[in-house]
Amino acid sequence: MFLSPIKIMVIVAVVLLLMVPISCPKWRTASIECALKRIQERVESEVRDAIPDLPSTGDIARIVRSPINLLNQLSDQVDAKEAAEVRKNAPRRPRRCSPAHHPAQFDPLSREQRIRRRRLIRR
Repeated sequence: MFLSPIKIMVIVAVVLLLMVPISCPKWRTASIECALKRIQERVESEVRDAIPDLPSTGDIARIVRSPINLLNQLSDQVDAKEAAEVRKNAPRRPRRCSPAHHPAQFDPLSREQRIRRRRLIRR
């Protein structure tokens, strides 16, 4: 049975792929991971400098996992803004003071009747 050069190259490639994780030292893979992490942090900080209103990475991950939750939050925000706008534009009710503060305003009696009532109370 004769192996063609292409079959030999495929076998060598498979063996190399299987052997690379074994032959590659741990410190080298760890340093590569650290370098990738630093690059990710640098890119993220540059993007956050350019777009300051961008949600945090955790929020973005949560949004991707559950887009329905994001839609619910956005609709709640819109509802709250609309309610605040309605309250802001609603006609204001006049403030009611107690009769003790403004007796003439709330007392339907005439001035003479109020004076008579006071005199009767004092006796």
